[in-house]
Amino acid sequence: MSATISHSRPPVSHPVDILRFNTCGSVDDGKSTLIGRLLYDSKSLMEDQIEALERSADITGGGQINLANLTDGLRAEREQGITIDVAYRYFATPRRKFIIADTPGHVQYTRNMVTGASAANLSIVLIDARLGVIEQSRRHTCIASLLRIPHLVVAVNKMDLVDWSEERFIEICDQFNEFLPRLDIKDVKFIPMSALNGDNLVDPSVHTPWYVGPTLLGHLETVHIGSDYNLNGFRFPVQWVNRPNNPTDRQLHDFRGFSGQIAGGIVRVGQKVMALPGGQTSTVKEIWTLDGPLPEAFCPQSVTLVLEHDIDISRGNMIIGLDQLPGTGMDLHAQVCWMHQRPLQRGKKYFLKHTSNTVQAMVTEIDHRINMATLVPEPAPAELVLNDIGEIRIRTAKPLVYDGYATNRLTGSFILIEQGTNATVAAGMLLPSEQLVRPESGDYVI
Repeated sequence: MSATISHSRPPVSHPVDILRFNTCGSVDDGKSTLIGRLLYDSKSLMEDQIEALERSADITGGGQINLANLTDGLRAEREQGITIDVAYRYFATPRRKFIIADTPGHVQYTRNMVTGASAANLSIVLIDARLGVIEQSRRHTCIASLLRIPHLVVAVNKMDLVDWSEERFIEICDQFNEFLPRLDIKDVKFIPMSALNGDNLVDPSVHTPWYVGPTLLGHLETVHIGSDYNLNGFRFPVQWVNRPNNPTDRQLHDFRGFSGQIAGGIVRVGQKVMALPGGQTSTVKEIWTLDGPLPEAFCPQSVTLVLEHDIDISRGNMIIGLDQLPGTGMDLHAQVCWMHQRPLQRGKKYFLKHTSNTVQAMVTEIDHRINMATLVPEPAPAELVLNDIGEIRIRTAKPLVYDGYATNRLTGSFILIEQGTNATVAAGMLLPSEQLVRPESGDYVI
């Protein structure tokens, strides 16, 4: 490694976008401290937040600000010194806006980690430089891979406690790279740091002249996320049929639009589309947003579509393009993270919520459970218990229109809801279907 440090940041030359990222790692690896230091050093805190931190330091008697208190808001979290619930924080720089999910490190709260990471563009896995790669490091990296998080930062924290040893940093990188090929993560960045002291978080550290990469904030500001969303194959789950019914406004009197968030692809005025499950085809007449009409829109914009023909479409239906067709079917194959105290068993019925559509479903098979210590599947378990991750088969009361999660995270994800209590019991990722929609008639073909 070279002995120079690059302090320069490229000028802002693109519109400000939003990066969603989460932090994960084992207990006491410094996740909450890292976020607190990132907010503090980037001057993203309000005066009252800083004053509250200072008061907390005076109360504890140590006189030192505990930056972890910015995210560990529950009393139990502060008493035990661990993160229990997912905490969200927001900040911005001239280059980008950020949404942070501080997720728990304890194995008991794996479900919380899955919840916080489900919408992330990037995941930060913290590793204690003294301990190296441990089971929780592999567990959280495996979850990031299952959730198809495109970018990963391995933050080797507490480097000050190993005398900023370059040899130790390289050793940890080698440990991590031993199991990384078994996972589906393409973009991985290793950064040595000290979250407590702020080294290599916002500004480069004088203690790591052997490290020539970016700081954590520098990487977060510049990592390319423009291609993270699927822009091939238009997908538009309908959330609401927009009928203003304003008798005094002739322009709105006969208005009928379909509102929702684009879940994949690009839509343009004049484009031919199909409404599923009915199979009716039409042409996009107008695309509306709060700021007015657009000639085209793309994922993940929220829009209202007006079609040329008055066809029967309601909430839960999906409007698609006629290329890059989705799968469909009643028999689904999926990976799930089980999130409830009562175990998952074969034959039990649930509600399955997929995009804006909710159907009844039954778990017919449990194919395997992943051993998180070895990342090896254990075939045909009797049940899945709290925080287990496994592969199951589901049969729904009516066909779903979906993509494989690896192709489209928005149309390939779902949750299972317990009937009677309405408790969310599982988060799922659909595997690809061999059945495709037939564009000529809307029928289904293998």
